[in-house]
Amino acid sequence: MTPQQQAANLLGLARRAGKLTMGEGFVLSAIRDGSAKLVIVANDASDNTKKLFTDKSSFYEVPINSSFTKLDISDAIGAPRTAVAVQDQGFAKKLIKLLT
Repeated sequence: MTPQQQAANLLGLARRAGKLTMGEGFVLSAIRDGSAKLVIVANDASDNTKKLFTDKSSFYEVPINSSFTKLDISDAIGAPRTAVAVQDQGFAKKLIKLLT
């Protein structure tokens, strides 16, 4: 199993554990309130969306990753999403390790 597949499985596990915030508005709120430990934005999202999340994550010093497509995120968490925020430090560390 590739690291990308392992990360997708871990993302699904984080969702089932209730440690994911999904949807653009909710992810932005999680970044602002400090509960987001990692932000994942689809690499095929619009340029404006990617810039918005990159700028917010940079300002609030939250790691951001864009290794997944919208379809990859959808398959991993069972819902079509452009951006998700991982709210658990353990899941975030492991995902960062797998995706870099």
